[in-house]
Amino acid sequence: MKRMVWMAIGALLWMGANLVLAQSLGDVARSTRKGKAQQSAPNHKYDNDNLPKDDHLSVVGPSAPAANPADSTNAQAPSPQQAQADPKTTAEERQKANDEWKDKIDAQQKKVDDLARELDLTQREYKLHSAVVASDAGYRLRNAAMWDKEEADFRKQIEEKQKALDAAKQELSDVKEQARKAGAPAAKE
Repeated sequence: MKRMVWMAIGALLWMGANLVLAQSLGDVARSTRKGKAQQSAPNHKYDNDNLPKDDHLSVVGPSAPAANPADSTNAQAPSPQQAQADPKTTAEERQKANDEWKDKIDAQQKKVDDLARELDLTQREYKLHSAVVASDAGYRLRNAAMWDKEEADFRKQIEEKQKALDAAKQELSDVKEQARKAGAPAAKE
């Protein structure tokens, strides 16, 4: 027994030493990037190292439609009244959309929590029933067929609830991904 404990401690120390000595993936990528000669590419690629820190980037594109359909590079400037009204309405619309996504995520999280609670209760009930049957040898001998049927029913219930929980977790993940793609702020895990 002591030998196994010492082997486990040694293995943990060995793994810890390897983790301390290992480089992070980001460091490896930066050193590889620095090692390569700068190739002149027609397209400029942005990454965290060369993003402007004090200037804002537009990821949506121009906000106003083009003034002349033939010339799409000249955008029509919005009037001062539109410029004052748009930020407030877009902020309200954005907040409303964020609240809707938050409600969807919260509802799905509640469903996942409820299914996890049901699964846990079923597993506890099965373990308790198994302990009662195991402690009473006479019951096990007299009612072997009934216990086998009950055990099969418990296992089937647990399997079904586990599948439902996995499906609900996947649906929660999908809803969070849809919210992220829609621009909603990240939900807390």
